[in-house]
Amino acid sequence: MASDKSFTDRFIDADPTRALEELNVALGETANNAEWLCQRAYAHILLKDYNRAVDDAKKALQLQPGMSLAFLRTGIAEYHLDNISAAHQAFTAGKGLEGANEDFQTWIKCCEEKMATQDRNGTSNLQQTATPHVKRDWYQTESQVTVTLMVKNVKKEEVHITFKEKELKVMLKLPSGEDYCLNIHLLHPVVPEQSTYKIFSTKVEIKMKKTEGIRWEKLEGESILPNLKHFSPSPNQYPSSSHYTRNWDKLVGDIKEEEKTEKLEGDAALNKLFQQIYTDGSDEVKKAMNKSFMESGGTVLSTNWTDVGKRKVDVNPPDDMEWKPY
Repeated sequence: MASDKSFTDRFIDADPTRALEELNVALGETANNAEWLCQRAYAHILLKDYNRAVDDAKKALQLQPGMSLAFLRTGIAEYHLDNISAAHQAFTAGKGLEGANEDFQTWIKCCEEKMATQDRNGTSNLQQTATPHVKRDWYQTESQVTVTLMVKNVKKEEVHITFKEKELKVMLKLPSGEDYCLNIHLLHPVVPEQSTYKIFSTKVEIKMKKTEGIRWEKLEGESILPNLKHFSPSPNQYPSSSHYTRNWDKLVGDIKEEEKTEKLEGDAALNKLFQQIYTDGSDEVKKAMNKSFMESGGTVLSTNWTDVGKRKVDVNPPDDMEWKPY
């Protein structure tokens, strides 16, 4: 189910404000679905509402104590609230559970380095120091986004940078001995395998390969506006509020042909296909995809709002698979 969870996150990444609204409706007043609570915590994190993110993630843990993703999101929210000890406890508790990934160890290291800095400075966990300030800048070309950290004389072995599709993580030790952590949720996806960094005597330069040749309005993507889309000035493209009928069979065929050219396989090709359909879809298509995916536990994905809008979508796994909740 890891790829399904990633696909759910893609919906939230694309528009956290709208995802939050739909999750609020789905959860209702009872809010007794651990998976949806965990996803709503993620939306809160992207919108920087960390207190609500902690509340949702902890309630998810009450409903499903072994949910590693809920521990991760509890820890991330606590970290941003500067509750470093609580964040460290959450990451440590979740790292050995089923479904845990390398993010746990990355965050644990970040917490431990920050706590060590506080200990050296004689501060307690209740009086924590802010992350050291490092001046940074960014610019873009048609194919790349470049982030520059203006820090001198950084040692290569003390710089750790991780690229993900919509996330940049940086951990490094400053010449002063302080630890610097940077975690950016990117506005648009990049290609991790084609992203690199270089260390100079006066700066650290990070280059990320764009997946599309579109202009980024900003670097970070926590405050994405509802229904914001990026269209080139073409008479054949319309905003999602327009009333039109799209030939989905043709779109699927075009995307599959593009995937063949890019030699994508398995989940990568499937995720790209779904992402394209969602991005180009009308409001009703997006609602149908969100509702069918969440209600069916990731086993059904429908674009037909007329059908799924008037019923609850049942779990329907493939014949050769057994569906299990997180």
